[in-house]
Amino acid sequence: MSNAAATGVSRPGARAVRAARVFVHIACLLPLAWLVWTGVYRDLGANPIEYITRFLGDWTLRLLLITLAFTPVAALLRAPIVRYRRAVGLHCFFYAVCHFVTYIWLDQFFDWQSIVEDIAERPFILAGFTAFVLLLPLAATSNAAAVRRLQHRWNQLHRLVYVIAIAGLLHYWWLVRADFLKAWIYLAILATLLGYRLWRYAARR
Repeated sequence: MSNAAATGVSRPGARAVRAARVFVHIACLLPLAWLVWTGVYRDLGANPIEYITRFLGDWTLRLLLITLAFTPVAALLRAPIVRYRRAVGLHCFFYAVCHFVTYIWLDQFFDWQSIVEDIAERPFILAGFTAFVLLLPLAATSNAAAVRRLQHRWNQLHRLVYVIAIAGLLHYWWLVRADFLKAWIYLAILATLLGYRLWRYAARR
């Protein structure tokens, strides 16, 4: 054991990693803080429930794409930034939960029959619900104990993130009515991230 560890003094590198993790958590919570601030001090528009639901859904998709971007960006920069991917992924799940709760509570008022009918009859609701359900096992196993317990099956399970990203983008694409530019940008980002992984897999083969 080093003298620094024995005396409980952290190495500068460890302190930098902890500071970076704190920064990641704060950065991921800033959109939520902005939403709360807007709701308190400004106007959420004519339909505040729709504004909140879409805002949370947008940031769920954005954080999901950022999570997928860690691997290629780390390879490009040759920097160990993948260690922060789990934190961003958990915040993505948090926003997804807030998005889902806003829908079933403020939009549907826990009318389960109406929710089931919505899922069955509206494709964009079905796609979003599918993405949310698939996120549950990923969030539940995003810890070191699950990695040790599942071993190689952990990687297989977490490949569901690709299906989740596609379902989430379909959910957004079918929902959007006017701002298709943003939808195309999300599609281009996802296509690039998935294309990189296919290229890397082909190179290994």
